Amino acid sequence: MDVSAHTDLYDKIYGAWLGRIGGCLLGKPIETWPREKIWGFLQETGNFPLLHYLSSDVPPEIKEKYKIQDDTARGWINRVDHMVEDDDINYTILGLYVLEKYGPHFTSEDVAESWLFNIPIFHTYTAERVAYQNLVNLITPPKSGEYRNPYREWIGAQIRADFWGYISPGKPKKAADFAWRDAVVSHVKNGIYGEMFVASCLAWAFVSESVEEIIRVGLSFVPQRSRFYEAIADVLRLKEKGRTFEEVREYIYQEYEKGKQEEVYWHNWCHVISNALVVVSSLLYSNNDYEKGITYAVSCGLDTDCNGATVGSILGVILGAKNLPEKWIKPINNRVTSGIHGYSLCVVSELAEKTLAISQTLAQN
Repeated sequence: MDVSAHTDLYDKIYGAWLGRIGGCLLGKPIETWPREKIWGFLQETGNFPLLHYLSSDVPPEIKEKYKIQDDTARGWINRVDHMVEDDDINYTILGLYVLEKYGPHFTSEDVAESWLFNIPIFHTYTAERVAYQNLVNLITPPKSGEYRNPYREWIGAQIRADFWGYISPGKPKKAADFAWRDAVVSHVKNGIYGEMFVASCLAWAFVSESVEEIIRVGLSFVPQRSRFYEAIADVLRLKEKGRTFEEVREYIYQEYEKGKQEEVYWHNWCHVISNALVVVSSLLYSNNDYEKGITYAVSCGLDTDCNGATVGSILGVILGAKNLPEKWIKPINNRVTSGIHGYSLCVVSELAEKTLAISQTLAQN
């Protein structure tokens, strides 16, 4: 299918941007919270299962119990009238900058340069902050992602994947290549595979509505003898065996979050594998329902805003902007604040238009 000529390509790209932002906004207020705290808060505020964005307008005793940080930056829906800054969206916008400045033959060094020129260091986290420090010390990619970087297989690269998929509709190999060039700046092995996986899934989502097919295409760009591949394949098998979403969610929790001893969290909540499993399971059981997808993702805990964003992005491509539920899209008001230099307050539809232009240019070359 020649998606470059598809009349709905803009709608799908716009849906991807909106879908990503909506999922991110849903998970943002409770990012870093353990699952027990998330579920307790949702249950005590009458929002479990999740049905709407999270509000800090709750009784004082609940606010005190859950140590609610009642500020705009946290993303509580009662405190915002657009999407506030979040690193999950910063890197998607930075992808646009990289293509506009360096073109499709950009290198990992170009990505590194774009970080140094456009992202303040305190707007980076974990693997990206270590890599940033390495770059300042003239340690270039791929060493910048390896050297003294204990976070190099965490989720940071995976959240940077989306733009590469947006500009490669129907071309997962191209998306995976773009993602690899980006990922090696800050990550190794499974950390890199996560970005390649999501980017290629997104590219294929433009031409298929089958979530399982999309996941298997994405997985085809991951080494089979890797922990990432094996973990995703396990979740696919659980789905084939008839396990429910709740059972798979509990499996992820027991395997990667709770650990063998009560209240001992031995697997960091930002690791790429456990969060990729949340993304995959939420997509598999969503039945292409945007609300189900993003609420499933956030209900799992772990990196709530990252996973809501990735699931929302993929479903946004499949459904297109016109088919996204108004209750999740209207509060965004088509605007997003960014920490990227030159992109402080962006109109989402304009980001989609620029993305479409790049996608069409690439398709012609």
